[in-house]
Amino acid sequence: MSEVTKINAPVEAHGRRVDQVAVELFPEFSRARLQSWLKGGDLLVDGKQVKASHKLLGGESFCLTAVAEVVSEVQAEAIELDIIHADEAVIIINKPVGLVAHPAAGNWSGTLQNALLHYDPQLAAIPRAGIVHRLDKDTSGVLMVARSLQAHKKLVDALQARTVSREYLALCVGEMVAGGSVDQPIARHPKDRKRMAVQENGKTAVSHYRINHRYHGFTLLDVKLETGRTHQIRVHMAYIQHPLVGDPVYGGRRRVPAGLTPESREAVQQFKRQALHAKRLSFEHPLTGEQVSYAAPLAADLSALLEMLPEK
Repeated sequence: MSEVTKINAPVEAHGRRVDQVAVELFPEFSRARLQSWLKGGDLLVDGKQVKASHKLLGGESFCLTAVAEVVSEVQAEAIELDIIHADEAVIIINKPVGLVAHPAAGNWSGTLQNALLHYDPQLAAIPRAGIVHRLDKDTSGVLMVARSLQAHKKLVDALQARTVSREYLALCVGEMVAGGSVDQPIARHPKDRKRMAVQENGKTAVSHYRINHRYHGFTLLDVKLETGRTHQIRVHMAYIQHPLVGDPVYGGRRRVPAGLTPESREAVQQFKRQALHAKRLSFEHPLTGEQVSYAAPLAADLSALLEMLPEK
């Protein structure tokens, strides 16, 4: 089973390596896999086989024949999954706090990808076992997985076209008076490669937020993403001086407002992860074309924290 995709490189790709541009044109595949396809002739540039280091002029046609192949380096593991919905094209999961999406340095096992391969061994033929978008390790909530190459491509295309609606709940530090939008580009932090930051040369990133509930010293927001950059909500909220409660990377010095009860103060101080939950995903079903929507209940730790906060 294979899928043929043709995409033209932008004119701005002039002088850049083929493999660097290929990762941007085909984000659903890893750079290593694309390099392998370049070497094997499954990824052609203007109909020719080129090296990964080949420099582009800009505007070339990329033709990728993505062949379904079993990926053996990631092992299936019997990890329980909270399945919200499953059919022949998609699996919708309620991801718990602490579950990493796929293996990487420091997390070679115990990931969602390991669990998916146990749940459905045929997912070994899909890039990253069908995972088309990620949630941070300590972000809970709804996440979709493709169950075929065709569904995978349609969902990735929908994400790129911004037709997938992603809604989050975010508990932020400070009492906000109104909703709004943050339209600020995001890129890797210039000094700390593990962090992201608002950067002029970054990729477009747009977050819309409105107030869901006001607490004493905190605000619960409904956040809707136009784009899906790494750590986008966390970076944008910190940028407008309302970082997420508990965020160990972007939260800065932990601030607890005066006027809290000892119990509320302790609950805030003991919340050690970003207070972020992916509550709803809406998209066009890749098989039926029907508009579907799936929601995940609030994680228990965040729900308990909200119950401890005093009303505004």
